[in-house]
Amino acid sequence: MAVAILAVMAVGVVLMLTRKLPTGFALIGMAFAIGLLAGAPLMGDKGVTTLVLQNGAVLLAQTMIAILLGAWLGSLMGETGIASTLVRKTVEFAGDRPYVVALGLFVVSILCGAVTGSAPAAMLAGIIGIPAMIAVGVPPVTAAGTIVFGVAAGIPFELASWQYLSTALKLPIETIRHFQLYMFPIVVVFAVAFILIESRRRGVQHAWAVRTAPRTARPARTGRRAADAPWYSLLTPLVPIVLALGLDVPIIPSLLVGVIYALVTTTRPSRMATRALRSLYDGFKVAAPPLVLFIAIGMLLTAVQLPGAVNALKPIATAVSPHNAILFVLVFGLLTPLCLYRGPFNIYGLGAGIASVLVAGGVYPVMGVLGLMSSYNQVLGVSDPTSTQTVWSAEYAGVRPQRVLARTLPYTWCLGIAGLVLTAALYL
Repeated sequence: MAVAILAVMAVGVVLMLTRKLPTGFALIGMAFAIGLLAGAPLMGDKGVTTLVLQNGAVLLAQTMIAILLGAWLGSLMGETGIASTLVRKTVEFAGDRPYVVALGLFVVSILCGAVTGSAPAAMLAGIIGIPAMIAVGVPPVTAAGTIVFGVAAGIPFELASWQYLSTALKLPIETIRHFQLYMFPIVVVFAVAFILIESRRRGVQHAWAVRTAPRTARPARTGRRAADAPWYSLLTPLVPIVLALGLDVPIIPSLLVGVIYALVTTTRPSRMATRALRSLYDGFKVAAPPLVLFIAIGMLLTAVQLPGAVNALKPIATAVSPHNAILFVLVFGLLTPLCLYRGPFNIYGLGAGIASVLVAGGVYPVMGVLGLMSSYNQVLGVSDPTSTQTVWSAEYAGVRPQRVLARTLPYTWCLGIAGLVLTAALYL
């Protein structure tokens, strides 16, 4: 049975890597096949159709709601001018100092990444930020990498990410939050190193005639540019973080308060309902792809946690997994690139199932698996040329995503290894 389950996983990876099937469809097919191989009947309360497909579809419901609220808040930040004001004020403060501009926009990207991940966060910071960096002499590849590094640096504070890891690993939010706070300074160190080293290596040559991506790479925009938002509305990205991190308010209410704060501080009462609905609909459009993905991940997690699957895979997982702390770092450090290109260690794909097997089979302490997933998440959030934030940032800067991969991977690979060292030191 174990060989058959591994074969299903291998076929799923090939289908995703070759783009024969979208990731969500491949994960659903894998969940269905693994459920049957694990001995679950097709029908009935404990059958594949009910236990794996129906119940699994809502396993990550809280994560999906958090993603939707984050997308709603991100849409509001774009529509009300909060994000563009943050970027413009940063650029105005930095003047024509390229390193200061890049570092300032890195900070803004962190705030956007903490509110909503992926391409929406990159757009919030990058629509103005990338041309501004190129204009003062930051190389286009470095400009794109700065934005995605900032978005990834916001992941330790992204409340939807906390909820996902909490549900997938069955850990309390407080535990997830505690570890992510350890990861944040590590991410910042490598991100700042990337910005300073890559900008200096390429040299600073002012390009006042900004060369950006073709018009087709730009997001559709309607209407006039939003006016500067009030200064107090610029605190919007911090509101949910302060509530969840400092006051222990649950994640969904924290995000809802952030939405309300953005509306109240930027919108007249007569327009509030209209703006709320319009931005919510826009948020739905942004959130739809990750929602489908998390439905599929929930099914896969349910399938690999079936007793038959755990009992079959545990001996193999135990035999091939390094148990010495040093070997843990060396082996998983060398395997880090397997989280790219929708590979087997991508935590928003098959990697979620592998992590579930490692936990359910008792191969590693659950905190060790948390550290492994968090470390890989930082790598794929920046360097994966198939991730939407990397593709958008690269194309908007006028370069190929593979160039961003080549420039950022040395830093993110070291970042991932640093996360594994932290994990081994704390939990193994």
